[in-house]
Amino acid sequence: MPSDKHNHKDAYDLILEAIDVGVYKPGDRLVESELAERFGVSRTPIREALQRLETQSLLARDGRSLIVASLDHNQLAELYVVRSELEGLAARLAARHAAAEEVHVLEGMIEADRELVGDPPALARANRRFHRQIHLASHNRYLVQQLDLVYRSMALMATTSLAAEGRGVAALQEHEVIVAAIKARDEQAAYDALKAHISGAFVQRLTADSDASTLP
Repeated sequence: MPSDKHNHKDAYDLILEAIDVGVYKPGDRLVESELAERFGVSRTPIREALQRLETQSLLARDGRSLIVASLDHNQLAELYVVRSELEGLAARLAARHAAAEEVHVLEGMIEADRELVGDPPALARANRRFHRQIHLASHNRYLVQQLDLVYRSMALMATTSLAAEGRGVAALQEHEVIVAAIKARDEQAAYDALKAHISGAFVQRLTADSDASTLP
């Protein structure tokens, strides 16, 4: 019997993190007993976590089984529209409200992330931390909550756009422009730079999906 060393919230977070880092990919089946064994949690909190994830459309039914959901083309486009607007607003508010120390942290993240350009999964994790720091620097709890929901849905993307050749370097250059605008307290420039950054990522993802669909 699992030791129940994690509570209900932890079971939800652990499964969500496993989806986010690619342990479970779109289409993978999630089995209560296997999850309980993996995470050392009893089946009751696992069952409740799965129900919550299904309600949030992160899991889907395949007969009697639950599988990790996937995003079709329209869902992907809709997600990027919302992400672009919310992230742009976060950058605008960060330019208005971010403390000097928060800007310093963002600059440090960019420098550290240069070492990760050859490791797309690690760079993707660092990218999420960078964006999360901008969200927090907006100093708007309701915006942060909405962006958390967007990023949960982004966990359903099977690959990262940062895996494309040259995208990692370009993304870091875009990060520099965003942080420079925040540091300069230029709200419109920060908004525009963040939206352009998201647009570049979306174009890269659409290109990758198009290439994959033409493979024999």
